[in-house]
This record gives sequence, C-alpha cells and structure tokens, in this order.
Amino acid sequence: MQAIAVWDPLLLSRLYLTVSMNLKRVNRLLLGLIILVDGYIIMAPLVPAITFWWDGRGGTKQRQLTAAVHRAAAPSSVVAAAPQPNHVIIPSMLLDKPILEGLERDTYKILNQGIWRWPTGSTPDKGSNTVLIGHRFTYTQPKGVFYYLNKVKMGDEIGVWWSNKLYTYTVSDVREVPPTETSIEDATPDSRLTIFTCTPLWLPKDRLVVTAKLEANP
Repeated sequence: MQAIAVWDPLLLSRLYLTVSMNLKRVNRLLLGLIILVDGYIIMAPLVPAITFWWDGRGGTKQRQLTAAVHRAAAPSSVVAAAPQPNHVIIPSMLLDKPILEGLERDTYKILNQGIWRWPTGSTPDKGSNTVLIGHRFTYTQPKGVFYYLNKVKMGDEIGVWWSNKLYTYTVSDVREVPPTETSIEDATPDSRLTIFTCTPLWLPKDRLVVTAKLEANP
C-alpha cells in the first residue's frame, strides 16, 4: 500500500478542519465558564439583598425580634425560665444568631461558622466593651452573618442573651474606620457593645463599626 505523504493537501485539510472544530468546542466551553464565573462574581454580593427583602416582607419577623428584645421592663434584668444559649438579636437586620467563643489562633475557623466574641474583650455581665465580629461577605459564603449590618441605624435596639440573662443596648454610633483602628476593641469605662465587619462588599478595605450603649435600669 502506498503511504500517504504528510504534505498531502487532502489530509492536511481534514486535519485542519478537525483541529478547528475541536478548538471551537473548547472556546465555546471556555466562554460558557467565563460567563458563569462573571455572573457569579456580579450576582453573589446582590442575592442576599433580595433574601433580606423576602424575609422582611410584611415586617412580621422584625416585630417578633423587637418583641424578643423588649421582654424586660428593666433591661439586663430578665432571666429566662429555660436555659438560653448566648446569642445576639438585632431586629433591624433580622438577625438572631448564637455567639461563638474561641481563641485568636482559630480566628478564621470561627468566623466561618458565625459571630465571634473577641476573646480579649469583655462580656455583658462584666460591663466595659463586649466586641462581636463576623463576616459580611465572602465569595465562598456570600451571606455572612453581618451582611446586613449596614441596615443598623442610631437609636436601634440590640438584645444580647448572656449567661441566661437578657441585656438590651441602644445603638449610639455607626461609622467606618480603617483596619488599623484597633481602638474599637479597647476596654471602656461604660458598658457597651461593639460590632464590626468588613466593608464595602466588593472591596473590603475598611471596617463597618456599630457601637451600642447598655440601657440603664429605670
């Protein structure tokens, strides 16, 4: 059988068509993947805003959480009949989540699980500055526990159940600071709650900080 020369025009033409078709398939596949990835990058930070609207429609959930914060006529004096886990309630951001404990060396592990109490800070029963930290947004966890922290305004109320006792705080300050502003974690002469997370969503270069003062007993 006579061998076909490698320069045979017909053979080269078929080879070119085969390679060309395969490259087109690869290009279409890559284009599809790029569209999917870009779509996720664009939509992931926005989807939680839709869920916030859905969860908050009618205001029922916010009213329920507000009622939970108002259980006490005298703040920081209500004791639950049944044991309560340590958790924070923020009606304006539709949040009711447990407060986690852990060491600094486990920072990222704990933050991936939820709200972390800064271990060198105080606790509500001891006064001073209780500091709570949580993710706002990551692409692996788009709806972080503090995604809606920007919904919190001055005058809003926050409830913290700690050691089976309810402490009620009123927001006194909302601001953004650079990550070098570590004074937000310092001890304070008054009893307060400091909550912070990263901001803005797409470029988390700063910290969104909410400060709340413990309501005084009547």
